[in-house]
Amino acid sequence: MTNIIIDERKTEGHINPEIYGHFSEHLGHCIYGGIYVGENSEIPNVNGMRTDVVEALKQIQVPVLRWPGGCFADEYHWMDGIGPKENRKRMINTNWGGEVEDNSFGTHEYFELCRQLGCKTYINGNLGSGTVREMSEWVEYMTFDGESSMSLLRRKNGQEEPWRVNYFGVGNENWGGGGCMTPEYYANLYRHYQTYVRVYDEKKPICRVACGPNSDDYAWTRKVLETAFYMAPAHVHGYMDAIALHYYTVPGPDWQHKGSAVDFDLQAYYTTLQKAARMEEMVKRHSRIIEEFDPEGHIGLFVDEWGCWHDVEPGTNPGFLYQQNTMRDAMVAAMTLNIFNKQCRRVKMANIAQVVNVLQSVILTDGEKMVLTPTYHVFDLYKGHQGGELLSSSIENTKQTGTGACQVAQIYESASRSQDGSITVTVVNLSAEESEKVELQFADFQPGTVNGQLLTGKMDDYNRFDQEPQVKVKALDGVEVKGKNVSFTMPPCSVVSLTL
Repeated sequence: MTNIIIDERKTEGHINPEIYGHFSEHLGHCIYGGIYVGENSEIPNVNGMRTDVVEALKQIQVPVLRWPGGCFADEYHWMDGIGPKENRKRMINTNWGGEVEDNSFGTHEYFELCRQLGCKTYINGNLGSGTVREMSEWVEYMTFDGESSMSLLRRKNGQEEPWRVNYFGVGNENWGGGGCMTPEYYANLYRHYQTYVRVYDEKKPICRVACGPNSDDYAWTRKVLETAFYMAPAHVHGYMDAIALHYYTVPGPDWQHKGSAVDFDLQAYYTTLQKAARMEEMVKRHSRIIEEFDPEGHIGLFVDEWGCWHDVEPGTNPGFLYQQNTMRDAMVAAMTLNIFNKQCRRVKMANIAQVVNVLQSVILTDGEKMVLTPTYHVFDLYKGHQGGELLSSSIENTKQTGTGACQVAQIYESASRSQDGSITVTVVNLSAEESEKVELQFADFQPGTVNGQLLTGKMDDYNRFDQEPQVKVKALDGVEVKGKNVSFTMPPCSVVSLTL
């Protein structure tokens, strides 16, 4: 039996809703066909946005949506995506599949999508191939309420009031596809460009996000902070508000041999989990470096790209990154979100890649059809953590699971208290073969009612179009409450969410 000790008297941080954020890029069928079908489509839509997809995303309470990339962001010129659609510039999406991008989904469409979702906005600016003026004028176009050439152009294009830009990323992966830069060179460019991300309304600040490291490149984090961080009375916490980390779980031995999303054995399952578990070490080590420069905790760590990256599905465009999504992916999502919750003192946002039809997506579409993936159901089970206060929790008798050298902790957990006083506890059992009895032991709290939900299946189960879903949430049976203790049994390969 696994004992989870929860001291509800001790809070250890605030779980920003943005930790449950999402990422949308002009890549494959993420935007076109996945989210946006156009106003004249036979697929039900509101102002071009798929009604079924929007409603599904509202159900999991998407808190923030990052756009337009990704790698696409550093080749995206925003003025190509405004004005009458028939006049918008067509371009080749050189990053993803060489397809023609018609720019029919641009700035106005993005803000309309966020309006429908009721979520915050996260714009990624073009530092790789764009100019300071271009970035500055985009911010002005979006946020300035007075009279200027940019605000007048926005009004001409049908948007009278300025929008709210909550987060603005200055470049993306500038160590790679965003310009192949050194950290010192990028940091100096960042200092330059971010100067012109103007805040026109002090009541509506813009969180400025610097390009952070690729995975465990701790030298990048340190060099960028050494160059771009500056403390002075006029700069309460320097030139940045957050720095972004990217880490993808690649099951195979290298990027050329990532492995199938659905055809894998037990060894590949545990290899994937072992690699995903590295997220905890990376977040902690990058956080310690940030702590050296920012002990007061002003700079957030944003993991704004994460998830599993498998081989594309056979017969699909290799540049579209379309992959199926199994219970293995759900295990990675559940473990990772528990890690983010427990590191919420520094992790202030995370964005799974990507929201629809690309990589570890929560939704798949095929024409008018839509499928909710196992990963979607994890986000649904975990939404009770959004905006909660992290409670002290630990596992008293940690077990390992795996095969051979591929070992990982069997159980990951996190607990939080919401504003209404209820407590949410999420637990994942990573073992593919063994069930586990779990007991929650509280310090003083004696639960009244307990609502338990369960997601479980074989490690390679997934949901298909035109079939009854194999993977879906159901009620957790057999929950026992005895005083301050709550016990239940978790099947192999399962996620449990309890609201107490």
